[in-house]
Amino acid sequence: MTRHESTGRGPWLRLLSQALELAGPDAEFLRHSECPWSSATFSGTRHRILVAFNGEHALSSGEAYIAALPEHEFSISRQIVADATVVEVEHAVLPAPRMTVEAELLLLDDC
Repeated sequence: MTRHESTGRGPWLRLLSQALELAGPDAEFLRHSECPWSSATFSGTRHRILVAFNGEHALSSGEAYIAALPEHEFSISRQIVADATVVEVEHAVLPAPRMTVEAELLLLDDC
């Protein structure tokens, strides 16, 4: 558990909420992780979000999420989403259609 998770505060919750809103009501939240990130000029956090889309109807929502995520404008106070990438997509057809989507987002401090 990171410092932000332990206090229930921080930009990760806003980021996660907006990502899940973008994924839509057919998305099932599975996991979120966060780790510190820095370069010579920037600091922030890298986030991984895993969601599932279950059933034929939900697969369309999953495809829309994959298409929309990289260009989505997040609104998080004092933070910039510098990169949002789908890093893995898995499909299953049995016992029912299912797609899992793992996204990685780079959140930079905007001081």
